[in-house]
Amino acid sequence: MATAQEIDQLFYEVLIAPGFEADALAHLSSKKNRILLKIKEFYVQSRSFRSLLNGVVEQDTDLKSETPADLKQATKLAPTDAEVGDLLFASTCVKHLKSNGIALVKDRQLIGMGCGQPNRVDALRQAIHKAKAFGFDLRGAVMASDAFFPFPDCVEIAHGEGIDAVIHPGGSIKDQDSVDYCDANGMRMVMTGTRHFRH
Repeated sequence: MATAQEIDQLFYEVLIAPGFEADALAHLSSKKNRILLKIKEFYVQSRSFRSLLNGVVEQDTDLKSETPADLKQATKLAPTDAEVGDLLFASTCVKHLKSNGIALVKDRQLIGMGCGQPNRVDALRQAIHKAKAFGFDLRGAVMASDAFFPFPDCVEIAHGEGIDAVIHPGGSIKDQDSVDYCDANGMRMVMTGTRHFRH
Protein backbone atom coordinates (compact mmCIF):
# COMPACT_ATOMS: atom_id res chain seq x y z
CA MET A 1 0.00 0.00 0.00
CA ALA A 2 2.84 2.38 0.79
CA THR A 3 4.29 1.78 -2.68
CA ALA A 4 0.87 2.28 -4.32
CA GLN A 5 0.36 5.57 -2.49
CA GLU A 6 3.83 6.79 -3.48
CA ILE A 7 3.29 5.85 -7.15
CA ASP A 8 -0.09 7.56 -7.10
CA GLN A 9 1.59 10.92 -6.59
CA LEU A 10 2.48 10.84 -10.31
CA PHE A 11 0.06 10.81 -13.24
CA TYR A 12 0.06 7.51 -15.13
CA GLU A 13 -2.42 5.45 -17.09
CA VAL A 14 -0.79 2.00 -17.06
CA LEU A 15 1.01 0.20 -14.23
CA ILE A 16 2.73 -3.15 -14.67
CA ALA A 17 3.85 -5.11 -11.59
CA PRO A 18 4.58 -8.73 -10.60
CA GLY A 19 1.64 -8.63 -8.20
CA PHE A 20 -0.74 -6.45 -6.15
CA GLU A 21 -1.76 -6.76 -2.51
CA ALA A 22 -5.54 -6.48 -2.05
CA ASP A 23 -5.54 -3.03 -0.39
CA ALA A 24 -3.06 -1.64 -2.94
CA LEU A 25 -5.14 -3.05 -5.81
CA ALA A 26 -8.28 -1.40 -4.44
CA HIS A 27 -6.45 1.91 -4.05
CA LEU A 28 -4.92 1.80 -7.54
CA SER A 29 -8.23 0.74 -9.13
CA SER A 30 -10.03 3.80 -7.80
CA LYS A 31 -8.96 5.95 -10.80
CA LYS A 32 -11.20 5.71 -13.85
CA ASN A 33 -9.69 4.17 -17.02
CA ARG A 34 -6.43 3.16 -15.30
CA ILE A 35 -4.95 -0.09 -16.59
CA LEU A 36 -3.24 -2.45 -14.12
CA LEU A 37 -1.33 -5.40 -15.54
CA LYS A 38 0.22 -8.34 -13.70
CA ILE A 39 3.48 -9.64 -15.17
CA LYS A 40 3.41 -13.31 -16.08
CA GLU A 41 6.43 -15.51 -16.61
CA PHE A 42 8.03 -14.76 -19.95
CA TYR A 43 10.93 -16.04 -22.00
CA VAL A 44 13.41 -13.68 -23.61
CA GLN A 45 14.48 -14.85 -27.05
CA SER A 46 18.23 -15.15 -27.66
CA ARG A 47 17.90 -13.39 -31.04
CA SER A 48 16.10 -10.15 -31.80
CA PHE A 49 15.04 -8.47 -35.03
CA ARG A 50 14.62 -4.87 -36.13
CA SER A 51 12.93 -3.86 -39.36
CA LEU A 52 14.78 -1.63 -41.80
CA LEU A 53 14.07 -0.24 -45.22
CA ASN A 54 13.91 -3.33 -47.46
CA GLY A 55 14.89 -5.80 -44.75
CA VAL A 56 15.67 -6.64 -41.14
CA VAL A 57 18.66 -6.75 -38.82
CA GLU A 58 19.11 -9.92 -36.78
CA GLN A 59 21.22 -9.62 -33.66
CA ASP A 60 21.96 -11.31 -30.36
CA THR A 61 19.60 -10.15 -27.63
CA ASP A 62 21.43 -8.23 -24.91
CA LEU A 63 21.15 -10.66 -22.00
CA LYS A 64 24.16 -9.33 -20.09
CA SER A 65 23.70 -7.85 -16.63
CA GLU A 66 26.83 -6.64 -14.87
CA THR A 67 27.89 -7.85 -11.44
CA PRO A 68 30.51 -6.32 -9.13
CA ALA A 69 33.05 -8.76 -10.61
CA ASP A 70 32.57 -7.15 -14.06
CA LEU A 71 33.62 -3.70 -12.87
CA LYS A 72 37.15 -2.58 -13.61
CA GLN A 73 38.21 0.39 -11.50
CA ALA A 74 39.59 3.02 -13.88
CA THR A 75 40.23 5.89 -11.46
CA LYS A 76 42.44 6.26 -8.41
CA LEU A 77 39.36 6.43 -6.18
CA ALA A 78 37.14 3.35 -5.95
CA PRO A 79 33.36 3.72 -5.82
CA THR A 80 31.74 3.21 -2.43
CA ASP A 81 29.58 0.14 -1.84
CA ALA A 82 26.47 2.32 -2.22
CA GLU A 83 27.81 3.72 -5.49
CA VAL A 84 28.54 0.23 -6.80
CA GLY A 85 24.90 -0.68 -6.22
CA ASP A 86 23.73 2.48 -7.99
CA LEU A 87 26.21 1.97 -10.85
CA LEU A 88 25.01 -1.58 -11.47
CA PHE A 89 21.39 -0.43 -11.38
CA ALA A 90 22.21 2.45 -13.76
CA SER A 91 23.90 0.01 -16.13
CA THR A 92 20.76 -2.14 -16.16
CA CYS A 93 18.63 0.93 -16.86
CA VAL A 94 20.82 2.24 -19.68
CA LYS A 95 20.86 -1.11 -21.50
CA HIS A 96 17.12 -0.70 -22.08
CA LEU A 97 17.41 2.82 -23.52
CA LYS A 98 17.81 3.56 -27.21
CA SER A 99 21.41 4.36 -28.04
CA ASN A 100 23.00 6.79 -27.45
CA GLY A 101 21.79 6.33 -23.90
CA ILE A 102 22.57 7.94 -20.54
CA ALA A 103 20.96 6.95 -17.22
CA LEU A 104 21.24 8.97 -14.01
CA VAL A 105 20.58 7.05 -10.79
CA LYS A 106 20.49 7.99 -7.13
CA ASP A 107 19.65 5.63 -4.27
CA ARG A 108 18.58 2.86 -6.71
CA GLN A 109 16.15 5.21 -8.45
CA LEU A 110 16.31 6.26 -12.09
CA ILE A 111 16.09 10.04 -11.82
CA GLY A 112 16.96 11.06 -15.38
CA MET A 113 17.48 9.47 -18.77
CA GLY A 114 18.47 10.59 -22.22
CA CYS A 115 18.26 8.34 -25.23
CA GLY A 116 18.10 8.10 -29.00
CA GLN A 117 20.32 11.15 -29.41
CA PRO A 118 23.05 11.68 -32.03
CA ASN A 119 25.70 11.83 -29.29
CA ARG A 120 26.15 11.23 -25.57
CA VAL A 121 26.45 14.93 -24.73
CA ASP A 122 22.92 15.55 -26.03
CA ALA A 123 21.69 12.44 -24.20
CA LEU A 124 23.29 13.63 -20.94
CA ARG A 125 21.79 17.10 -21.28
CA GLN A 126 18.39 15.50 -21.88
CA ALA A 127 18.82 13.31 -18.78
CA ILE A 128 19.84 16.28 -16.62
CA HIS A 129 16.89 18.32 -17.87
CA LYS A 130 14.48 15.47 -17.07
CA ALA A 131 15.91 14.98 -13.58
CA LYS A 132 15.66 18.68 -12.77
CA ALA A 133 12.14 18.92 -14.24
CA PHE A 134 11.03 16.36 -11.65
CA GLY A 135 12.88 18.17 -8.85
CA PHE A 136 15.68 15.65 -8.29
CA ASP A 137 18.97 16.74 -6.77
CA LEU A 138 21.81 15.38 -8.89
CA ARG A 139 24.45 15.76 -6.18
CA GLY A 140 25.64 12.27 -5.28
CA ALA A 141 24.01 10.64 -8.31
CA VAL A 142 25.81 8.26 -10.67
CA MET A 143 25.86 8.17 -14.47
CA ALA A 144 25.78 5.20 -16.85
CA SER A 145 26.53 5.42 -20.55
CA ASP A 146 25.76 2.64 -23.02
CA ALA A 147 28.98 3.47 -24.87
CA PHE A 148 32.47 4.79 -24.18
CA PHE A 149 33.41 8.46 -23.92
CA PRO A 150 35.57 9.57 -26.85
CA PHE A 151 36.07 12.93 -25.10
CA PRO A 152 35.91 14.01 -21.44
CA ASP A 153 32.95 16.35 -22.13
CA CYS A 154 30.33 14.09 -20.51
CA VAL A 155 32.28 13.59 -17.29
CA GLU A 156 32.92 17.34 -17.18
CA ILE A 157 29.19 18.11 -17.50
CA ALA A 158 28.32 15.37 -14.98
CA HIS A 159 30.84 16.71 -12.46
CA GLY A 160 29.41 20.21 -12.84
CA GLU A 161 26.02 18.81 -11.79
CA GLY A 162 27.42 17.01 -8.73
CA ILE A 163 27.50 13.49 -10.18
CA ASP A 164 30.23 11.52 -8.41
CA ALA A 165 30.59 8.18 -10.19
CA VAL A 166 30.42 6.86 -13.74
CA ILE A 167 30.04 3.46 -15.41
CA HIS A 168 30.63 2.81 -19.11
CA PRO A 169 32.11 0.05 -21.28
CA GLY A 170 35.39 1.78 -22.08
CA GLY A 171 37.18 1.03 -25.32
CA SER A 172 37.91 4.48 -26.74
CA ILE A 173 41.49 5.26 -27.70
CA LYS A 174 40.94 8.40 -25.59
CA ASP A 175 39.55 6.67 -22.46
CA GLN A 176 42.41 8.10 -20.43
CA ASP A 177 41.25 11.69 -21.04
CA SER A 178 38.01 10.99 -19.14
CA VAL A 179 39.85 9.01 -16.46
CA ASP A 180 42.31 11.88 -15.96
CA TYR A 181 39.46 14.37 -15.57
CA CYS A 182 37.77 12.14 -12.99
CA ASP A 183 41.04 11.72 -11.06
CA ALA A 184 41.62 15.46 -11.06
CA ASN A 185 38.12 16.11 -9.70
CA GLY A 186 37.61 13.34 -7.14
CA MET A 187 35.22 11.30 -9.27
CA ARG A 188 35.03 7.52 -9.46
CA MET A 189 34.85 5.61 -12.75
CA VAL A 190 34.44 1.94 -13.57
CA MET A 191 34.46 0.22 -16.95
CA THR A 192 32.69 -2.99 -17.88
CA GLY A 193 34.25 -3.99 -21.20
CA THR A 194 30.76 -4.72 -22.57
CA ARG A 195 28.75 -2.29 -24.65
CA HIS A 196 24.97 -2.23 -24.38
CA PHE A 197 23.56 -0.93 -27.65
CA ARG A 198 19.83 -0.87 -28.27
CA HIS A 199 18.86 0.05 -31.83
